[in-house]
Amino acid sequence: MTAVGCLQYFARVGQHQSDLWNEINAICDQIIKELSIEDIAHLPHVHDTREAYKAVGKKPSRYRVSSEALLRRIIQGKGLYKVNSIVDINNLVSILSHFSLGTFNLDKIQPPIEFDIGKENETYTGIGKGLINIEDLPVFRDTDGPFGSPTSDSERAMVTPEAERFLTVIISFSGKTDLNSTIDMLIDNLAKYSGGYSFDKRIVE
Repeated sequence: MTAVGCLQYFARVGQHQSDLWNEINAICDQIIKELSIEDIAHLPHVHDTREAYKAVGKKPSRYRVSSEALLRRIIQGKGLYKVNSIVDINNLVSILSHFSLGTFNLDKIQPPIEFDIGKENETYTGIGKGLINIEDLPVFRDTDGPFGSPTSDSERAMVTPEAERFLTVIISFSGKTDLNSTIDMLIDNLAKYSGGYSFDKRIVE
């Protein structure tokens, strides 16, 4: 069963924060000690997402869900990219929960928002990845077209330094299991590390 945890909020986009990265690095060290590359695909939320990809016709080993890709980077000793406080928190919660998270600049999105499947020959420019084939991928779209997926989000609605209003989505192919606690974890970290406030959370099935 598919469910999406949604969190709208205001926050400030900060740059490198040593206290946040101390926590991220400690979690990365723990992951390296506890997991192998082979273990990742068997983590329940990663496994369920991989199965969902297979069901819609995408190879999960080629179009890796973002949570799996982040965990693989950590175990391979590559670490996580340092982007900004909002994206770094997004990645922290993803590696802790094993869910794929996407965070978007709400001022770049034109409601209504839908979660569906990429159309034939549909593409967009992924963040740092060039043109991505999103045909048959689960995607978020607004009136201007697709802007995000569990594999890679588009440049159109990416978090930039001037952004103030955000939408974070937590994508679950395991139903509502663990979504509430993951949203609460996200809220705690956003308030602590990025001045987040006016949180509006909900779960859509």
